[in-house]
Amino acid sequence: MEIDIKSFHRALTQIAQDRGIPEEKIIETLEAAIATAYKKDYGKKGQKIKAKFNSVSGDVKFWQVKLVVDKDMIYTDEEVEKLKEKKELPPETIEHEEGKKVVFNLEKHIMIEDAKKEKPKIKTGEELEIPLQSKTDYGRIAAQTAKQVILQKIREVEKEAVFGEYKSKEGEITSGVIQRIEGHTVFVDIGKTLGVLSREEQIPGEFYRPGQRLKFYILKVDETPKGPVVLLSRSYPKLISKLFELEVPEIGAGTVEIKSIAREPGFRTKIAVVSTEEGLDPIGSCVGQRGTRIIAVINELGGEKVDVVEWQDNPERFIANALAPAKILEVEIDKKNTAKVSVPEDQLSLAIGKDGRNVRLAANLTGWKVDIVGVTEDGEKQAISAEPEIKTEEKEEAEKKEKKGAEEKKEKEKTKKPAKDTPKRKTDEKTKKLVDK
Repeated sequence: MEIDIKSFHRALTQIAQDRGIPEEKIIETLEAAIATAYKKDYGKKGQKIKAKFNSVSGDVKFWQVKLVVDKDMIYTDEEVEKLKEKKELPPETIEHEEGKKVVFNLEKHIMIEDAKKEKPKIKTGEELEIPLQSKTDYGRIAAQTAKQVILQKIREVEKEAVFGEYKSKEGEITSGVIQRIEGHTVFVDIGKTLGVLSREEQIPGEFYRPGQRLKFYILKVDETPKGPVVLLSRSYPKLISKLFELEVPEIGAGTVEIKSIAREPGFRTKIAVVSTEEGLDPIGSCVGQRGTRIIAVINELGGEKVDVVEWQDNPERFIANALAPAKILEVEIDKKNTAKVSVPEDQLSLAIGKDGRNVRLAANLTGWKVDIVGVTEDGEKQAISAEPEIKTEEKEEAEKKEKKGAEEKKEKEKTKKPAKDTPKRKTDEKTKKLVDK
């Protein structure tokens, strides 16, 4: 059987174009496959064969590679015998680790004295390449082996290419189509591979269905034995900034800058923006004409509310802006990173927000502990405080309820089984008595 090297090369080049694999990697794959086929039909056990393919002429040259060693690098016969007795004989490999000895094999190693006859300047630890006669005719088994090597190498190169591509995209957003849902994990088709959206990175209350197209934040890319795993997120705060970059040209150009983000996924987000160009309204740029830009972001987030506030160097003014849409009477700054905010009584619920979300997001956005004080017309005060961190009580409570419900269900199933068996046995006994009578 004769392998048409040129046809092989054309086929592999086509694969390279289809799968996005570099041309040089395809040449390496072809060379490894030809070397394997050559060794299978014409080589000897233990040999290391190297092939070099000329992509212009289609010719292939072959070499046998031997490691250059001296007496200090190889085991003596006595040492080999002792190692055999202890069953500690090291594997015979071409590669030589510094400080470790090898068992001399004529097909793998060559003494320095003999190597210098071929190449005078060669040193120990280097490899000597001995030219071999070129062959083009290979047997069926050799051709099959070459095919397996090619497929394996292509899979390896493809995995490396995918890992490299998505590793460079960490911290970016990508568009993907929901492919399937297994339990609480969603698998997303993002192009050359599948992304994984775990339960922790999903937006609470958001439902996913196969075929649905969404945008995702590339959180991390891990390399595993099965290939690269791209971890996606829909709840990460930076997803918001990336969505605004897509919708607001001023952010991409750098004339509007997002200073900070506070988010409770699925409920509400606050972003603080500032203009680096005089006369440019940062909030207006983010909102867009008739709200078109911010509506596009909100729709991508499944209706999650987004508040855009102006960032200020002055902490009093920044805290007042962060508590929008509530109207603020006064902001007093304390030395202990605490701000006391006075609001009219009718604005108190608006400043606090549903489940305390507005004041909590404002605290996280500004980095200040915020104490809300409601002031009545008579001067009476009512205080509410919030720490500068996002608290996910709703999420924790939901998980606790779900866990408790699952445990109760298991207990009910355990108690139901004996209850079912007992009446059945009683009924059988009654029926038996009636039959006997």
